[in-house]
Amino acid sequence: MSQFIIILDVVLVAIILGFVGVWAWNKIQAKRLGNNGLDNDGFKAGMRKAQIVDLREKEPFKRKHIDGARSLPYTMIKYQYSELRPDLPVYLYSDSLTVTLRAARFLKKKKFTSIYWLKDGFDEWDGRTKASKY
Repeated sequence: MSQFIIILDVVLVAIILGFVGVWAWNKIQAKRLGNNGLDNDGFKAGMRKAQIVDLREKEPFKRKHIDGARSLPYTMIKYQYSELRPDLPVYLYSDSLTVTLRAARFLKKKKFTSIYWLKDGFDEWDGRTKASKY
């Protein structure tokens, strides 16, 4: 019985360390990218002059997305990033901060300079949304 408890403790510690590691990695990446994470109000304030990019896959985008956003799934960004204008700000969002930061890092490598992301993700978005007609 005591071996089981020790193994369970080790597994729980490993899970906790994994979560802390992902959190720390995201903080480091955000800092490297200039801490351009925006809350809902900041995102709303600048989105009229920006390209809003939904990094989720097509099906979640069709169900619901931020009004004015274009679908550019993270899995396709390296093939379709040229559809974005590097001279305009890019506002990114998805369900995962890790995915959003990866996309921001990729765009930065491709010489995009004004890259911002929705800090709390789409799940916490309280602004206008829209469902696709297709």
